[in-house]
Amino acid sequence: MFENLTDRLEKSFKILKGQGRITEINIAETLKEVRRALLDADVNFKIAKQFTDTVKAKALGQEVLKSVNPSQMLIKIVHDEMVELMGGDKTDLNIKFNPAVILIAGLQGSGKTTFSGKLAKWTKSKRNKNPLLVAGDVYRPAAIEQLKVIGSQIDVPVYTEEGNQNPVQIVKNSIREAKIKGFDLVIIDTAGRLAIDEQMMNEIESVKNAVNPHEILFVVDSMTGQDAVNTAREFNERLDFDGVVLTKLDGDTRGGAALSIRSVVNKPIKFVSMGEKMDAIDIFYPSRMADRILGMGDIVSLVEKAQEQYDVEEARKLQKKIAKDQFDFNDFIAQIQQVKKMGNVKDLVSMIPGVGKAVKDLDIDDNAFKGIEAIIQSMTPEERMNPHLLNGSRRKRIANGSGTSVQEVNKLLKQFDEMRKMMKMMTRKGNIARMAGRK
Repeated sequence: MFENLTDRLEKSFKILKGQGRITEINIAETLKEVRRALLDADVNFKIAKQFTDTVKAKALGQEVLKSVNPSQMLIKIVHDEMVELMGGDKTDLNIKFNPAVILIAGLQGSGKTTFSGKLAKWTKSKRNKNPLLVAGDVYRPAAIEQLKVIGSQIDVPVYTEEGNQNPVQIVKNSIREAKIKGFDLVIIDTAGRLAIDEQMMNEIESVKNAVNPHEILFVVDSMTGQDAVNTAREFNERLDFDGVVLTKLDGDTRGGAALSIRSVVNKPIKFVSMGEKMDAIDIFYPSRMADRILGMGDIVSLVEKAQEQYDVEEARKLQKKIAKDQFDFNDFIAQIQQVKKMGNVKDLVSMIPGVGKAVKDLDIDDNAFKGIEAIIQSMTPEERMNPHLLNGSRRKRIANGSGTSVQEVNKLLKQFDEMRKMMKMMTRKGNIARMAGRK
Protein backbone atom coordinates (compact mmCIF):
# COMPACT_ATOMS: atom_id res chain seq x y z
CA MET A 1 0.00 0.00 0.00
CA PHE A 2 1.47 3.38 -1.07
CA GLU A 3 4.99 1.89 -1.38
CA ASN A 4 6.21 4.40 -3.96
CA LEU A 5 4.86 7.41 -2.06
CA THR A 6 6.43 6.14 1.17
CA ASP A 7 9.83 5.74 -0.50
CA ARG A 8 9.70 9.18 -2.12
CA LEU A 9 8.75 10.92 1.13
CA GLU A 10 11.50 9.07 3.00
CA LYS A 11 14.09 10.32 0.51
CA SER A 12 12.83 13.89 0.75
CA PHE A 13 13.19 13.92 4.56
CA LYS A 14 16.82 12.78 4.23
CA ILE A 15 17.67 16.20 2.77
CA LEU A 16 17.35 17.62 6.30
CA LYS A 17 19.50 14.87 7.85
CA GLY A 18 22.60 16.29 9.52
CA GLN A 19 21.19 19.85 9.47
CA GLY A 20 21.31 21.64 12.79
CA ARG A 21 18.05 23.48 12.32
CA ILE A 22 15.20 24.13 9.89
CA THR A 23 15.83 27.15 7.65
CA GLU A 24 14.05 28.76 4.69
CA ILE A 25 16.67 27.27 2.36
CA ASN A 26 16.87 23.64 3.51
CA ILE A 27 13.14 23.23 4.08
CA ALA A 28 12.35 24.68 0.63
CA GLU A 29 14.34 21.90 -1.03
CA THR A 30 12.78 19.23 1.17
CA LEU A 31 9.21 20.39 0.59
CA LYS A 32 9.84 20.68 -3.15
CA GLU A 33 10.55 16.93 -3.10
CA VAL A 34 7.52 16.27 -0.87
CA ARG A 35 5.30 18.14 -3.35
CA ARG A 36 6.74 16.14 -6.25
CA ALA A 37 6.10 12.91 -4.36
CA LEU A 38 2.46 13.92 -3.75
CA LEU A 39 1.94 14.90 -7.41
CA ASP A 40 3.45 11.59 -8.57
CA ALA A 41 1.01 9.86 -6.22
CA ASP A 42 -1.77 11.61 -8.20
CA VAL A 43 -2.68 14.11 -5.51
CA ASN A 44 -4.51 17.18 -6.81
CA PHE A 45 -1.96 19.97 -7.58
CA LYS A 46 -3.82 22.64 -5.60
CA ILE A 47 -4.07 20.33 -2.57
CA ALA A 48 -0.38 19.33 -2.81
CA LYS A 49 0.67 23.01 -2.90
CA GLN A 50 -1.60 24.02 -0.01
CA PHE A 51 -0.32 21.04 1.98
CA THR A 52 3.38 21.91 1.55
CA ASP A 53 2.73 25.64 2.16
CA THR A 54 1.02 24.79 5.47
CA VAL A 55 3.82 22.42 6.47
CA LYS A 56 6.43 25.08 5.67
CA ALA A 57 4.66 27.76 7.72
CA LYS A 58 4.35 25.44 10.71
CA ALA A 59 7.93 24.14 10.44
CA LEU A 60 9.48 27.61 10.28
CA GLY A 61 7.33 28.75 13.18
CA GLN A 62 8.53 26.03 15.54
CA GLU A 63 11.67 25.69 17.56
CA VAL A 64 13.39 22.35 16.98
CA LEU A 65 13.75 20.61 20.32
CA LYS A 66 17.23 19.46 21.29
CA SER A 67 15.96 15.89 21.70
CA VAL A 68 14.90 15.63 18.03
CA ASN A 69 16.57 16.53 14.76
CA PRO A 70 14.97 18.73 12.04
CA SER A 71 14.09 15.68 9.91
CA GLN A 72 12.12 14.08 12.78
CA MET A 73 10.41 17.39 13.48
CA LEU A 74 9.31 17.73 9.86
CA ILE A 75 8.02 14.15 9.72
CA LYS A 76 5.85 14.91 12.78
CA ILE A 77 4.44 18.07 11.13
CA VAL A 78 3.81 16.26 7.82
CA HIS A 79 2.11 13.40 9.69
CA ASP A 80 -0.22 15.76 11.57
CA GLU A 81 -1.11 17.66 8.38
CA MET A 82 -1.82 14.39 6.54
CA VAL A 83 -4.19 13.37 9.33
CA GLU A 84 -6.03 16.68 8.98
CA LEU A 85 -6.08 16.38 5.17
CA MET A 86 -7.75 12.95 5.44
CA GLY A 87 -10.38 14.08 7.93
CA GLY A 88 -8.81 14.21 11.39
CA ASP A 89 -10.74 11.37 12.99
CA LYS A 90 -12.81 8.34 12.04
CA THR A 91 -16.49 8.84 11.16
CA ASP A 92 -19.13 6.29 12.17
CA LEU A 93 -22.06 4.93 10.18
CA ASN A 94 -25.50 6.34 10.87
CA ILE A 95 -27.35 3.06 11.50
CA LYS A 96 -29.29 3.68 14.70
CA PHE A 97 -32.65 3.47 12.87
CA ASN A 98 -34.80 0.34 12.46
CA PRO A 99 -34.48 -0.52 9.69
CA ALA A 100 -31.47 1.63 8.81
CA VAL A 101 -30.98 1.92 5.04
CA ILE A 102 -27.55 2.16 3.36
CA LEU A 103 -27.34 2.92 -0.36
CA ILE A 104 -24.12 1.85 -2.13
CA ALA A 105 -23.23 3.89 -5.23
CA GLY A 106 -20.25 4.18 -7.56
CA LEU A 107 -18.71 3.53 -10.95
CA GLN A 108 -18.77 0.24 -12.82
CA GLY A 109 -16.04 -2.07 -11.56
CA SER A 110 -15.33 -0.10 -8.39
CA GLY A 111 -16.13 -3.11 -6.17
CA LYS A 112 -19.60 -2.14 -4.91
CA THR A 113 -21.08 -5.65 -4.79
CA THR A 114 -18.11 -7.15 -2.96
CA PHE A 115 -18.07 -4.21 -0.55
CA SER A 116 -21.82 -4.58 0.09
CA GLY A 117 -21.16 -8.14 1.25
CA LYS A 118 -18.21 -7.08 3.40
CA LEU A 119 -20.28 -4.33 5.01
CA ALA A 120 -23.12 -6.78 5.73
CA LYS A 121 -20.71 -9.16 7.44
CA TRP A 122 -19.00 -6.31 9.34
CA THR A 123 -22.28 -4.82 10.66
CA LYS A 124 -23.50 -8.30 11.61
CA SER A 125 -20.38 -9.22 13.61
CA LYS A 126 -19.21 -5.81 14.87
CA ARG A 127 -22.49 -3.92 15.31
CA ASN A 128 -24.79 -6.84 16.11
CA LYS A 129 -27.08 -6.02 13.18
CA ASN A 130 -29.45 -8.29 11.27
CA PRO A 131 -28.79 -7.13 7.67
CA LEU A 132 -30.64 -7.74 4.41
CA LEU A 133 -28.73 -7.35 1.15
CA VAL A 134 -30.70 -5.99 -1.80
CA ALA A 135 -29.80 -6.78 -5.42
CA GLY A 136 -30.55 -3.43 -7.07
CA ASP A 137 -28.28 -3.89 -10.09
CA VAL A 138 -30.60 -5.01 -12.87
CA TYR A 139 -28.16 -4.32 -15.73
CA ARG A 140 -24.88 -6.15 -15.16
CA PRO A 141 -25.01 -9.81 -16.19
CA ALA A 142 -24.66 -12.12 -13.17
CA ALA A 143 -24.78 -9.21 -10.67
CA ILE A 144 -27.70 -10.80 -8.83
CA GLU A 145 -26.00 -14.19 -8.83
CA GLN A 146 -22.77 -12.67 -7.47
CA LEU A 147 -24.64 -11.08 -4.57
CA LYS A 148 -26.44 -14.38 -3.86
CA VAL A 149 -23.10 -16.22 -3.69
CA ILE A 150 -21.70 -13.56 -1.33
CA GLY A 151 -24.85 -13.70 0.80
CA SER A 152 -24.56 -17.48 1.19
CA GLN A 153 -20.86 -17.14 2.15
CA ILE A 154 -21.61 -14.72 5.00
CA ASP A 155 -25.03 -16.17 5.90
CA VAL A 156 -26.95 -12.98 5.06
CA PRO A 157 -30.24 -13.13 3.08
CA VAL A 158 -30.40 -11.42 -0.33
CA TYR A 159 -33.59 -9.76 -1.59
CA THR A 160 -34.06 -10.19 -5.34
CA GLU A 161 -36.83 -9.70 -7.89
CA GLU A 162 -35.48 -11.47 -10.95
CA GLY A 163 -37.29 -10.34 -14.06
CA ASN A 164 -38.15 -6.94 -12.57
CA GLN A 165 -36.11 -4.26 -14.41
CA ASN A 166 -37.29 -1.37 -12.23
CA PRO A 167 -34.69 -0.73 -9.47
CA VAL A 168 -36.87 1.92 -7.80
CA GLN A 169 -39.70 -0.58 -7.34
CA ILE A 170 -37.26 -3.29 -6.16
CA VAL A 171 -35.75 -1.13 -3.42
CA LYS A 172 -39.14 0.08 -2.20
CA ASN A 173 -40.35 -3.52 -1.98
CA SER A 174 -37.15 -4.55 -0.15
CA ILE A 175 -37.77 -2.00 2.63
CA ARG A 176 -41.29 -3.39 3.06
CA GLU A 177 -39.84 -6.92 3.20
CA ALA A 178 -37.27 -5.87 5.83
CA LYS A 179 -39.98 -4.41 8.07
CA ILE A 180 -42.16 -7.53 7.76
CA LYS A 181 -39.32 -9.99 8.46
CA GLY A 182 -37.56 -8.01 11.19
CA PHE A 183 -34.32 -6.97 9.46
CA ASP A 184 -32.86 -3.89 11.15
CA LEU A 185 -30.44 -2.96 8.36
CA VAL A 186 -30.92 -2.84 4.58
CA ILE A 187 -27.85 -2.60 2.32
CA ILE A 188 -28.75 -1.74 -1.29
CA ASP A 189 -26.26 -2.67 -4.00
CA THR A 190 -26.87 -0.53 -7.10
CA ALA A 191 -25.69 -0.69 -10.70
CA GLY A 192 -22.41 0.99 -11.61
CA ARG A 193 -22.90 4.15 -13.61
CA LEU A 194 -20.91 6.94 -15.22
CA ALA A 195 -21.49 10.51 -14.08
CA ILE A 196 -21.95 11.53 -17.72
CA ASP A 197 -24.79 9.01 -18.18
CA GLU A 198 -27.71 11.31 -17.45
CA GLN A 199 -30.35 8.57 -17.56
CA MET A 200 -28.50 6.38 -15.05
CA MET A 201 -27.76 9.33 -12.75
CA ASN A 202 -31.46 10.27 -12.79
CA GLU A 203 -32.27 6.68 -11.92
CA ILE A 204 -30.07 6.56 -8.81
CA GLU A 205 -31.51 9.91 -7.70
CA SER A 206 -34.95 8.29 -8.00
CA VAL A 207 -33.76 5.31 -5.94
CA LYS A 208 -32.47 7.71 -3.28
CA ASN A 209 -35.74 9.67 -3.21
CA ALA A 210 -37.78 6.44 -3.03
CA VAL A 211 -36.13 5.07 0.13
CA ASN A 212 -34.55 8.15 1.81
CA PRO A 213 -31.43 6.22 2.92
CA HIS A 214 -29.80 7.04 6.23
CA GLU A 215 -26.38 6.53 4.66
CA ILE A 216 -25.19 6.87 1.07
CA LEU A 217 -21.70 5.46 0.58
CA PHE A 218 -19.76 6.25 -2.58
CA VAL A 219 -17.40 3.39 -3.50
CA VAL A 220 -14.14 4.40 -5.19
CA ASP A 221 -11.46 2.23 -6.78
CA SER A 222 -8.37 3.74 -5.12
CA MET A 223 -6.16 2.67 -8.04
CA THR A 224 -7.82 5.29 -10.27
CA GLY A 225 -6.25 8.14 -8.27
CA GLN A 226 -7.26 11.64 -9.32
CA ASP A 227 -9.98 10.31 -11.65
CA ALA A 228 -11.67 8.84 -8.60
CA VAL A 229 -11.65 12.23 -6.89
CA ASN A 230 -13.18 13.97 -9.91
CA THR A 231 -15.87 11.30 -10.17
CA ALA A 232 -16.63 11.63 -6.46
CA ARG A 233 -17.19 15.37 -6.91
CA GLU A 234 -19.68 14.79 -9.74
CA PHE A 235 -21.57 12.08 -7.85
CA ASN A 236 -21.67 14.20 -4.70
CA GLU A 237 -23.32 17.05 -6.59
CA ARG A 238 -26.15 14.68 -7.57
CA LEU A 239 -26.45 12.45 -4.50
CA ASP A 240 -24.95 14.46 -1.61
CA PHE A 241 -23.49 11.22 -0.25
CA ASP A 242 -22.45 10.75 3.38
CA GLY A 243 -19.12 9.02 3.05
CA VAL A 244 -16.52 7.44 0.80
CA VAL A 245 -15.25 3.85 0.63
CA LEU A 246 -11.77 3.24 -0.84
CA THR A 247 -11.53 -0.22 -2.40
CA LYS A 248 -8.61 -2.22 -3.86
CA LEU A 249 -6.07 -0.73 -1.46
CA ASP A 250 -4.07 -3.95 -1.83
CA GLY A 251 -3.42 -3.10 -5.48
CA ASP A 252 -0.97 -0.66 -7.07
CA THR A 253 -2.32 2.28 -5.08
CA ARG A 254 -0.57 5.62 -5.50
CA GLY A 255 -2.39 7.40 -2.67
CA GLY A 256 -3.94 10.32 -4.53
CA ALA A 257 -7.54 9.38 -3.76
CA ALA A 258 -6.92 8.84 -0.03
CA LEU A 259 -5.09 12.16 0.34
CA SER A 260 -7.30 14.33 -1.92
CA ILE A 261 -10.87 13.15 -1.72
CA ARG A 262 -11.80 14.62 1.69
CA SER A 263 -10.66 18.12 0.67
CA VAL A 264 -12.42 18.02 -2.70
CA VAL A 265 -15.87 16.74 -1.66
CA ASN A 266 -15.74 17.60 2.07
CA LYS A 267 -17.07 14.14 2.93
CA PRO A 268 -15.28 11.64 5.18
CA ILE A 269 -13.67 8.40 4.07
CA LYS A 270 -15.52 5.83 6.23
CA PHE A 271 -14.11 2.46 5.13
CA VAL A 272 -11.16 0.96 3.29
CA SER A 273 -11.36 -2.41 1.57
CA MET A 274 -8.64 -4.79 0.36
CA GLY A 275 -8.96 -8.01 -1.64
CA GLU A 276 -11.89 -10.35 -2.15
CA LYS A 277 -12.10 -11.92 1.33
CA MET A 278 -15.26 -10.92 3.16
CA ASP A 279 -13.40 -9.85 6.32
CA ALA A 280 -10.95 -7.59 4.41
CA ILE A 281 -12.62 -4.35 5.47
CA ASP A 282 -11.51 -1.70 7.99
CA ILE A 283 -12.84 1.52 9.42
CA PHE A 284 -10.80 4.40 7.99
CA TYR A 285 -8.59 6.02 10.63
CA PRO A 286 -6.72 9.04 9.17
CA SER A 287 -3.93 8.83 11.76
CA ARG A 288 -3.28 5.15 11.06
CA MET A 289 -3.27 5.75 7.31
CA ALA A 290 -0.76 8.60 7.77
CA ASP A 291 1.40 6.21 9.83
CA ARG A 292 1.41 3.70 6.99
CA ILE A 293 2.07 6.28 4.27
CA LEU A 294 5.08 7.57 6.24
CA GLY A 295 6.41 4.03 6.79
CA MET A 296 5.61 3.95 10.52
CA GLY A 297 3.52 0.77 10.36
CA ASP A 298 0.10 0.41 11.97
CA ILE A 299 0.57 -1.42 15.23
CA VAL A 300 -2.85 -0.38 16.62
CA SER A 301 -4.72 -2.11 13.78
CA LEU A 302 -2.48 -5.17 14.16
CA VAL A 303 -3.31 -5.42 17.88
CA GLU A 304 -7.03 -4.98 17.15
CA LYS A 305 -6.94 -7.81 14.61
CA ALA A 306 -5.19 -10.01 17.17
CA GLN A 307 -7.76 -9.16 19.85
CA GLU A 308 -10.61 -10.17 17.53
CA GLN A 309 -9.21 -13.72 17.53
CA TYR A 310 -8.10 -13.64 21.17
CA ASP A 311 -9.91 -15.84 23.69
CA VAL A 312 -9.04 -15.11 27.34
CA GLU A 313 -10.09 -18.55 28.59
CA GLU A 314 -8.14 -20.37 25.89
CA ALA A 315 -5.08 -18.21 26.66
CA ARG A 316 -5.24 -19.21 30.32
CA LYS A 317 -5.48 -22.90 29.40
CA LEU A 318 -2.53 -22.48 27.06
CA GLN A 319 -0.50 -20.77 29.76
CA LYS A 320 -1.06 -23.72 32.11
CA LYS A 321 0.04 -26.18 29.42
CA ILE A 322 3.19 -24.18 28.75
CA ALA A 323 3.99 -24.00 32.47
CA LYS A 324 3.72 -27.80 32.71
CA ASP A 325 5.80 -28.24 29.52
CA GLN A 326 2.77 -29.79 27.78
CA PHE A 327 2.57 -27.41 24.79
CA ASP A 328 2.30 -29.77 21.79
CA PHE A 329 1.77 -29.71 18.02
CA ASN A 330 -2.02 -29.60 18.45
CA ASP A 331 -1.61 -26.29 20.30
CA PHE A 332 0.92 -25.08 17.76
CA ILE A 333 -1.34 -25.66 14.75
CA ALA A 334 -4.27 -24.08 16.65
CA GLN A 335 -2.16 -20.91 17.07
CA ILE A 336 -1.33 -20.93 13.34
CA GLN A 337 -5.07 -21.09 12.54
CA GLN A 338 -5.64 -18.05 14.78
CA VAL A 339 -2.96 -16.04 12.94
CA LYS A 340 -4.43 -17.01 9.54
CA LYS A 341 -7.86 -15.73 10.60
CA MET A 342 -6.35 -12.27 11.11
CA GLY A 343 -5.93 -11.76 7.36
CA ASN A 344 -3.27 -11.54 4.66
CA VAL A 345 0.11 -12.49 6.17
CA LYS A 346 2.19 -9.92 4.26
CA ASP A 347 -0.27 -7.15 5.12
CA LEU A 348 -0.12 -8.13 8.81
CA VAL A 349 3.69 -8.14 8.84
CA SER A 350 3.79 -4.74 7.10
CA MET A 351 1.81 -3.24 10.01
CA ILE A 352 4.80 -3.75 12.31
CA PRO A 353 6.74 -0.45 12.49
CA GLY A 354 10.00 -0.62 10.51
CA VAL A 355 9.15 -3.97 8.90
CA GLY A 356 6.97 -2.84 5.97
CA LYS A 357 9.91 -1.72 3.82
CA ALA A 358 11.90 -4.86 4.59
CA VAL A 359 9.13 -7.21 3.37
CA LYS A 360 7.78 -5.21 0.41
CA ASP A 361 9.79 -7.22 -2.14
CA LEU A 362 9.34 -10.58 -0.40
CA ASP A 363 6.83 -13.08 -1.72
CA ILE A 364 4.81 -13.72 1.43
CA ASP A 365 1.40 -15.17 0.65
CA ASP A 366 -1.42 -16.84 2.52
CA ASN A 367 0.27 -20.22 1.95
CA ALA A 368 3.24 -19.27 4.15
CA PHE A 369 2.21 -21.87 6.74
CA LYS A 370 1.27 -24.57 4.23
CA GLY A 371 4.46 -26.66 4.66
CA ILE A 372 4.31 -26.51 8.45
CA GLU A 373 0.64 -27.55 8.47
CA ALA A 374 1.34 -30.43 6.06
CA ILE A 375 4.12 -31.76 8.32
CA ILE A 376 1.98 -31.55 11.49
CA GLN A 377 -1.04 -33.11 9.75
CA SER A 378 1.15 -36.04 8.66
CA MET A 379 1.85 -36.90 12.30
CA THR A 380 -0.28 -39.36 14.24
CA PRO A 381 -2.41 -37.95 17.10
CA GLU A 382 0.03 -39.57 19.53
CA GLU A 383 3.05 -37.93 17.85
CA ARG A 384 1.43 -34.51 17.95
CA MET A 385 0.86 -34.86 21.69
CA ASN A 386 4.31 -36.35 22.34
CA PRO A 387 6.92 -34.78 20.00
CA HIS A 388 9.72 -36.71 21.79
CA LEU A 389 8.46 -39.89 20.03
CA LEU A 390 9.63 -38.58 16.67
CA ASN A 391 12.66 -40.77 15.91
CA GLY A 392 14.40 -41.15 12.54
CA SER A 393 11.96 -43.58 10.93
CA ARG A 394 8.91 -41.56 12.04
CA ARG A 395 10.46 -38.36 10.65
CA LYS A 396 11.07 -40.06 7.30
CA ARG A 397 7.43 -41.24 7.18
CA ILE A 398 6.18 -37.72 8.03
CA ALA A 399 8.39 -36.19 5.31
CA ASN A 400 7.00 -38.62 2.71
CA GLY A 401 3.42 -38.02 3.88
CA SER A 402 3.72 -34.22 3.79
CA GLY A 403 5.65 -33.94 0.52
CA THR A 404 8.60 -32.35 2.30
CA SER A 405 12.15 -33.48 3.12
CA VAL A 406 13.52 -34.98 6.35
CA GLN A 407 15.64 -31.82 6.68
CA GLU A 408 12.49 -29.66 6.66
CA VAL A 409 10.89 -31.90 9.30
CA ASN A 410 14.05 -31.69 11.44
CA LYS A 411 14.12 -27.89 11.05
CA LEU A 412 10.50 -27.58 12.23
CA LEU A 413 11.14 -29.86 15.22
CA LYS A 414 14.19 -27.82 16.21
CA GLN A 415 12.27 -24.53 15.93
CA PHE A 416 9.36 -26.01 17.87
CA ASP A 417 11.69 -27.15 20.65
CA GLU A 418 13.31 -23.71 20.88
CA MET A 419 9.89 -22.05 20.94
CA ARG A 420 8.74 -24.31 23.80
CA LYS A 421 11.82 -23.37 25.84
CA MET A 422 11.28 -19.68 25.21
CA MET A 423 7.58 -19.87 26.11
CA LYS A 424 8.36 -21.73 29.31
CA MET A 425 10.91 -19.08 30.24
CA MET A 426 8.32 -16.35 29.63
CA THR A 427 5.82 -18.23 31.79
CA ARG A 428 8.29 -18.37 34.66
CA LYS A 429 8.66 -14.60 34.45
CA GLY A 430 4.87 -14.25 34.51
CA ASN A 431 4.68 -12.48 31.14
CA ILE A 432 2.11 -14.80 29.53
CA ALA A 433 0.04 -14.84 32.72
CA ARG A 434 -0.18 -11.06 32.64
CA MET A 435 -1.07 -11.12 28.93
CA ALA A 436 -3.79 -13.70 29.51
CA GLY A 437 -5.40 -11.56 32.19
CA ARG A 438 -5.45 -8.51 29.93
CA LYS A 439 -8.24 -7.83 27.46
